Amino acid sequence: MRTPNAVARDYYGILGVSREASDDEIKRAYRKLARQFHPDVNPDPEAQEKFKDINAAYEVLSDDRKRQIVDLGGDPLAPGGGGAGPGGPGGAGPFVGFQDIMDAFFGGAAGGARGPRPRTRPGADAILRLELDLNETAFGVEAPITVDTAVLCTTCSGAGTAAGTHLATCEACGGRGEVQSVQRTFLGQVVSARPCTVCQGYGTTIPHPCPTCAGDGRVRTRRSLTVKIPAGVEDGMRIRLAQQGEVGPGGGTAGDLYVEIHERPHDVYSRKGDDLHCRVTVPMTAAALGTRLTIKTLDSEETVDVKPGTQPGSTLRLRARGVPHLRGTGRGDLYVHLDVRTPTKLDADQERMLREFAKTRGEEVAELTKQGGFFSRMRDAFNGHA
Repeated sequence: MRTPNAVARDYYGILGVSREASDDEIKRAYRKLARQFHPDVNPDPEAQEKFKDINAAYEVLSDDRKRQIVDLGGDPLAPGGGGAGPGGPGGAGPFVGFQDIMDAFFGGAAGGARGPRPRTRPGADAILRLELDLNETAFGVEAPITVDTAVLCTTCSGAGTAAGTHLATCEACGGRGEVQSVQRTFLGQVVSARPCTVCQGYGTTIPHPCPTCAGDGRVRTRRSLTVKIPAGVEDGMRIRLAQQGEVGPGGGTAGDLYVEIHERPHDVYSRKGDDLHCRVTVPMTAAALGTRLTIKTLDSEETVDVKPGTQPGSTLRLRARGVPHLRGTGRGDLYVHLDVRTPTKLDADQERMLREFAKTRGEEVAELTKQGGFFSRMRDAFNGHA
């Protein structure tokens, strides 16, 4: 026959403190009683039993989890999880699942007994893509942008309540934001906590929501801003605008807005860091005789000399004509890569003059169809014949 469980011990009464006592008050009460009933000081057998009760009371009330069980009517030190439970004294509460046990020991789905979650929370960051030309990223620009984010509701100023009304304490959880219960399992007596389904864990309800934001404290809107792009930014960089992102629930502090730079391809220049590169085609005769080129840079015109005898693939360097450095002074360089163009079609007079020019330089020009000509000598060169 089942015997009823013993009544849970009054641990607060043993230490002589109230149920609202702070941790420091409990510690002081324990030290005072321990000095009075310690076996080395008081050899009375009843004092020894009293000292055991004092230690047990301090063990329970100095542990937040065990103290919570006491506050809910249980006894964390009762054998087999004895004490008051969901089924009442002497009754067996329903068996709980493994997840309930894990929640009791490691915190429930809502994070355990941590109180109601706040309605006002920080907002999320936002990101916006901004396309710019090379001149704009190189020298900076003030660019207008349009963002679509949540902003503070001006009707309720973030409170979420209709005019003249206020938040109400949740009657289901008493403002705690969670509902707790003491249950007995094969591991002993445990406490499980679940978010309150009535208030969604907030501990308060909104009897009369704001008609503009429906209780969220924020509304979505489209805004126009101007972002200052510094000179020298590169493709993929982000500009941070503090507190220009999403306003948080309940009118919480807005997150940041990040403007991500995307540089459009330029029709002349390619960019590598702060250096610029371009390709210029010069005729074969200009490369041989030398010439002067006018290069239009991002912000000026520069005249450069192509020396006589310039070879295909040569590069001219114009110092400090590239992109300004983002951090610091100075600019990158501009590299002009020369492509020497060889004529593809020659008339009879042009071909005759070129052959005569080749003869004056001692350069034999072989006809491709002549036996023992160019290809024969090329074969002999590869085979090591003189």
